[in-house]
Amino acid sequence: MIRCVRIWTGSDGNSHFEEGFIDLAGGVRGDLLSTTLQTGHASFQETRSGGTFEWHTAPTRQLVVTLSGTLDFETRGGQHFILKPGDILLAEDTTGGGHRWTLVDDQPWRRLYVVLQPGAKVPFRKAASEGAST
Repeated sequence: MIRCVRIWTGSDGNSHFEEGFIDLAGGVRGDLLSTTLQTGHASFQETRSGGTFEWHTAPTRQLVVTLSGTLDFETRGGQHFILKPGDILLAEDTTGGGHRWTLVDDQPWRRLYVVLQPGAKVPFRKAASEGAST
């Protein structure tokens, strides 16, 4: 599974998040594959260790793939989640109060931004709730 955290703007105007994963299905050679994503463009960015970014919203609906660095994200409601290398952030909080982040290890945050086309479907699946029967 590829861990994914979805962050979005709720009806209260604040950012909220849920943990889940990218849904994968069987493919050739025993690989697991996602569906094809409709994307606009991709770019790389690096922030030196110790970096922070105060309250902001996502500039557009996008996937952010963490290549290095560990981050603590916070919503204005005081919710926190951690992103580590290999994690994907599905950033959909393009309006409202936004979120902020802080690098919490000694590595730079290297990431890949994948901008999604309007209406693009992302195979995000919310993680099962703790205590839920399966």
